[in-house]
Amino acid sequence: MTSNRRDWLKQTTFAALGLGVSLRSLANEEGLPRQFGSELGIINLGSNENPYGISPNAKKAITDLLGEANRYQYNIAGLKSFKKEVAAYYKLAPEQVLITPGSGEGLNLAARYYTGGNIVVGDPTFMILPRTAKAIGTKVIEVPLTADKVHDLNAMLNAMDDNTKLVYICNPANPTTTIVKTDALKSFCEEASKKAVVLLDEAYMDYADPTETQTMLPLIEKNPNIIIMRTFSKIHAMAGLRMGFIAAHPTTIEKLGADLFSNTQFCTSSIAQIAALASIKDEAHRNESRIKNAAARKYTIDELKKMNYNVANSHTNFLFFQLKNFKGDFAKEMLDKHNILLRSYERADGNYCRVSLGTIDEMKQFMKVFKEKNA
Repeated sequence: MTSNRRDWLKQTTFAALGLGVSLRSLANEEGLPRQFGSELGIINLGSNENPYGISPNAKKAITDLLGEANRYQYNIAGLKSFKKEVAAYYKLAPEQVLITPGSGEGLNLAARYYTGGNIVVGDPTFMILPRTAKAIGTKVIEVPLTADKVHDLNAMLNAMDDNTKLVYICNPANPTTTIVKTDALKSFCEEASKKAVVLLDEAYMDYADPTETQTMLPLIEKNPNIIIMRTFSKIHAMAGLRMGFIAAHPTTIEKLGADLFSNTQFCTSSIAQIAALASIKDEAHRNESRIKNAAARKYTIDELKKMNYNVANSHTNFLFFQLKNFKGDFAKEMLDKHNILLRSYERADGNYCRVSLGTIDEMKQFMKVFKEKNA
């Protein structure tokens, strides 16, 4: 009966999420919520979440605010300066910031805003922006990554033409975990922004080594054609609370806010806002998350390399590697047979796996299964 109930829960959950019962290839960012994991016995390594939870300070802030959850955000005294405080933490002015419910909605709206031409992206990349663009009929020029799975900046520049409205770069990259070096990316932004808007998705920047790649936030001071997306979903562990922001030159923020983005801050909850304010003040929690993530990352990479897998040098909280001679839908097999949720991609050069970094115990369980499959 326990097995039947687990299967039923798994099936109904997937159906509710619009994924289909079999949850075939998870080469998208829809997935099984972590809270279902214990009920289904599933190890959720598919959504690049922070497995260590939100800051204790954020938890307290949420609890303290529950008595005012009946009020709109703008009627809560503690949130009057929300955008100002977020901007100050990132050394920005409030007029350089536009609050969004996570970075996902910002990417979705950006694809709808920058129409009437083409959009240049890396291939593969995080799919929300190119997927939305294609859905509404915008031409998307997909530029293959280098052999090392890094954005090919020269090729992306060459792919731009007079009709290019937007260039999108995810750095550190999803799904490939790689980075573009600071100087190279800065030069690219300066050159590409002469022809079109450059949108940089920095969702995983908090996990990257600052000696290797850095935020491009300083560029928005003088350049209205550079937009930065940030999210609280990753290092801040607020994926379910939906909080993020767009950073850009004030003139760009004004244009976006007067159009499709006019309601984005109102679409974030008071609970998400108060949690974000508490989280940015808790550097200890973020450092602890980085340290634990680095340990799980090193362990898993070392184990995979012992098996002669070529794993990209991850600058994120997930790993990306080719599955050698595996045939079929790896994500489906890992879920159906082993209750491990991850992502798999069928590419022209073979099948790939993207596995999120869970706790060290979760990664040991993943490696146990993975070794058994490769025995």
